[in-house]
Amino acid sequence: MERWHYALVLAACVAVTLPLELGLGARVYRRPWLVVRTLLPVIVVFVAWDLVAYARGVWWFDDGHILGPSLFGLPAEEWLFFVVVPLCVLLTYEAVGNVLRYGWNGAARRAPALRPTARAEVSHG
Repeated sequence: MERWHYALVLAACVAVTLPLELGLGARVYRRPWLVVRTLLPVIVVFVAWDLVAYARGVWWFDDGHILGPSLFGLPAEEWLFFVVVPLCVLLTYEAVGNVLRYGWNGAARRAPALRPTARAEVSHG
């Protein structure tokens, strides 16, 4: 079970922030280019940092606490960390922004799962 700890923590991060997309209208998953533009620089910088630190022995990964697959010496969970954590931060940022702009009830009404399909407004005036 210890091999799953890192992966389970990442899954918990996603599970805890998913309601922000569904309940507070963060709308992050509906804007894939926002996700790519946000994650790409973070992944590049921190993976490079991680690779250097790992190569120099600054830190290491205990084989008893990771699932096993790795790329360039970094375990799969570490690669996922650089996607999951910034994604959770982005979800939180967008949800908090919605609450500040629209209040709790307004942000909830803007949630994708709760709002009707967008229709063009027609003026009859």
